[in-house]
Formats: sequence, structure tokens, C-alpha cells
Amino acid sequence: MNANRVNTIKIGSHSNEEIRYVLYWMQQSQRVHFNHALSHAITTANEKSLPLIVFFGLTPNYPDANLRHYQFMLEGLAEVRKTLEKMNIPFVFKLESPEKAIIPLLERADTLVMDYGYLFTQKRWRQAVWDYANRHLVHLTIDIVDTDVIVPVDIASNKAEYGAYTLRPKLHKLYQEYRDYDGLLEINNPNDLLIESDDDLSNIPCLLDRLSIDKSVKPSSIYKGGYSEAKKWLFHFLNNNINYYPLSNNPGKDYTSKLSLYLHFGQISSLEILEYLIEKFHSNEITQEAYLSFFEQLLVRRELAFNYVVFHKSYYLFEHMTERWAYQTMAEHKNDYKVYEYTIEDYVEFKTHDSYFNTAMKEMVFTGYMHNYMRMYWAKKIIEWSKNFEIAYQTIMYLNNKYFIDGRDANSYAGVAWCFGKHDRAWIERPIFGKLRYMNSSGLERKFDMDQYIKRIDNLIDNQQ
Repeated sequence: MNANRVNTIKIGSHSNEEIRYVLYWMQQSQRVHFNHALSHAITTANEKSLPLIVFFGLTPNYPDANLRHYQFMLEGLAEVRKTLEKMNIPFVFKLESPEKAIIPLLERADTLVMDYGYLFTQKRWRQAVWDYANRHLVHLTIDIVDTDVIVPVDIASNKAEYGAYTLRPKLHKLYQEYRDYDGLLEINNPNDLLIESDDDLSNIPCLLDRLSIDKSVKPSSIYKGGYSEAKKWLFHFLNNNINYYPLSNNPGKDYTSKLSLYLHFGQISSLEILEYLIEKFHSNEITQEAYLSFFEQLLVRRELAFNYVVFHKSYYLFEHMTERWAYQTMAEHKNDYKVYEYTIEDYVEFKTHDSYFNTAMKEMVFTGYMHNYMRMYWAKKIIEWSKNFEIAYQTIMYLNNKYFIDGRDANSYAGVAWCFGKHDRAWIERPIFGKLRYMNSSGLERKFDMDQYIKRIDNLIDNQQ
């Protein structure tokens, strides 16, 4: 593993006779395979002749999360627990916000390994644990490992990049150095400690019943969580659709990978996806055009989103999420006349005049996913039909976070900001949008067979009901 993935933020200053184990706090990277943080924790434990404990804290009030998200995540965690048990590594699962639930486990830990958290809440959790350890745990060493991107965010760049064209050459120069996964390691010292979990994850419906969470959005009947499910979708994509990927903007065709759902929860690694992609390309199973097209999305576009949320500190606030020129043009057009104005209720009840938008909403509400190209069109229409730009932003983020399985994500925040000019350029000025990029239904019809999209989604939903 490339040592630059690891950042030691606290060094223990003296020994503690109560030291019993190394502790890995799994949160962002909810997987065993291609998890550099887990590999680092195992290596550290073996070097110190200590056992390893893996901890996960489940907060019942994560911002905007609901039943759909919790079930998908718990399906993945149940698989993680079973895999770790086979490796003789105990998985301690606590029904409490992780920065609080982890505190009792720190007293006897030699080293705490954390995976990198990119978003505001994740950073706040890690900061709270680091502050507590600095005040109370002189003996504890803390390492943070960046494992959910191919090139660590801080290595790829030290600033907020203006766009893909500025980050792309940096990533292309570095990514080969970070094809650095050494395989699944074995723990040398099995744990004989009895540390109880709050639940064994064997009965997810029962566990969900106990949680005081928003249960208004039902779990997807199409997309199930977990590493095995992620691999299923990955192999389906690579074996059937990858060579059509340059045509994946077509909503009528189902050529997208669906892997964003699993990447969001860290249930599969982007590096593992890259390795399979390269293997297929080198064995001449993938065209160069398809390879480069998907490579661009997996490496450059995805990691631009992480650069955005890490270095653009107020990425989640309308007032700070985009560029100065974009705010200027929005201010100039804030009072433009709107032919249509719709409410959130109109959207979720599919009551707009636009059948393509309504179909995209159906895909979102019923499945937890929306075709990638339609996400752009969907957000642009909400901008066009809202009283003002700020209400449009709030509406988009509310729906995005509530219904998408991969909502509340770096890609979501960057993608929505793009609709408001971030990582984009100024276009020819027009009513309502000003110089923001505009999309309309005639553009969809000119490029794609949109009746095919409507039929595809209607059939998809009918077959699941």
C-alpha cells in the first residue's frame, strides 16, 4: 500500500498496561475487500502482536437518511460482519452515533485507524474523537487512511480545482502509483476479548423496527446493499454493457453501471472497479473508446466531486456552492417570469406537464436511482419551475437526499452545484437561466428516443409491484 494513503494525526506518547488491541473504526468504507484502512489496521495489529477489533456506530439521525438508506446500508454491514468473522476479526456494532459509541473502546486501544471522511458530518465525527483523544488518551496513536478514492484527495491536489480539465492531468500522472492494494491480509492474533455488539445484524427488519428513523420512503425492491450485490452489478456491466458505455447518455437504454449506489456506502472500492476495467481492456474485451469513457467517469469526474467537498468548505450552502459569475447571472434573472411553478408535492405525485420529468421522478421515487443524464435534466427543470434559484437548490437537494440511495454524496453535491454553474462555463444568456447551462425536452427528443425511456421505466416499475 502506498504510504501516502496514511496520515498519522496523533502519536501515542507512552505505553499503557491496559492496551489490549488495535481498533479500526469503519464508517465511510463499509467493506472488507480493497479497503486500505482495514489492511493498515491488520498490518499494525500484526506488527504490535495485538488482535484487531472493527467498530461501526450507527446513528439513527444521520441528516436526511431514511428507511431506504438504512436498509441498503445494513444489508452491506451484515455481509461485512460475516466476512470479518471468517477472518477471526470481531465486528462491534453499536446503535449510537459513532463519535460517542467509540469512546469506551478507545481506553484499551493502542492505535485507532479511521477511514477518511469527506463530508461535513463525517469530518465533525472524526474531529470530536480526535479532540477527545488529545485531552484524555495520551497513549493512543491515530491514523487516517484515504481509501474511497483512487488517488488520495490531499495528494491529487491541495486546492479546490476549477474543473475536470485542471484536475485530469494531475490524476493521470498519479493514479498508477495508487494501484496499490496488496490483497486480503490475515490477522496473526485472533481476539479473545468479549465485547458485545448491540445487535448481530442477523435480523435487519427487526433492527429497523427499533430505530427511530423516517420510514416514509420504502426500500428499493431492485437494488440491494452489500459487496456481493456490488460485484454482481459490476460483472453484469463489464460483461454486457461496457462497450455501449459511450452511448450511456441515452435514457432509453440501460447502459449505466449502477455502481454509484455501492460506491456511496463504500461497499465496493473504485480501485477494485478500475482493476477489473484495466484487466478487461488488456484482454481486448473492451474497446478503447469504452475504456476511456468509463475511466474518465470513474477517476476524473468522481474524484473531482471529492475535491469539491473537501476543499470547498461550504459546499452544502446555496450561498457558497458555486462560482461568482453564476451568482451574478442568477441575481440578474431572479425576477424573470416563469410559465410554470410547481411544488414538491407536484413533483413526487408526477403532476408536471413534462412527461420526461415525471418519468424521471418515478424512477427516483420507486427505485432509488435515476438515469445519469436525466438527473441533469431533472435538476434543470426544477430550476426553471421554481420561484427563485435558492428555492430550486433546496428542492433539488431535498429530493436528492430523500429518494436517491446514493444521495447525500460528494457526487450529489458536485452534480447539483454543476447545474448552478460549478465546474461549468458561462453560456449564451437566456431568460430564467441567465448564463447557466439550459436543457429542454426538445433537446432530449433530438438526441434520444424518449418514448423508449418512458416505456422502460414503466415496465421496470410494473414488474416490481
